[in-house]
Amino acid sequence: MPIYNKLVRDRIPEIIENSGEKFSTRILGNEEYITELQKKAYEELEEYIGTETLEDAIEELADLLEIVHSLAESHGSSIQEVEKVRKQKAAKRGGFKDKIFLIEVEDEEG
Repeated sequence: MPIYNKLVRDRIPEIIENSGEKFSTRILGNEEYITELQKKAYEELEEYIGTETLEDAIEELADLLEIVHSLAESHGSSIQEVEKVRKQKAAKRGGFKDKIFLIEVEDEEG
């Protein structure tokens, strides 16, 4: 039996059960849950970086967004609050739409 030891989506146990396979799970405490969400975010980001098609990229971005939703809630917030802060930061500092790549900044002494 393969050992996974990782956070999975809520319906995965149901899907495994429906396939006739046996499995074991446990419910995480809040701190461990946040840690596992953070690990999952890295995993999904690596998968996104490795995509080769637009369809795969969108699929992995959806996974990342699901994790962001869960992280916001685990911190006692919501995706709406995260979006509000994102908009405030974009208004103050801009977004990334202009594709600006900063090469260097000359300091005042130079």
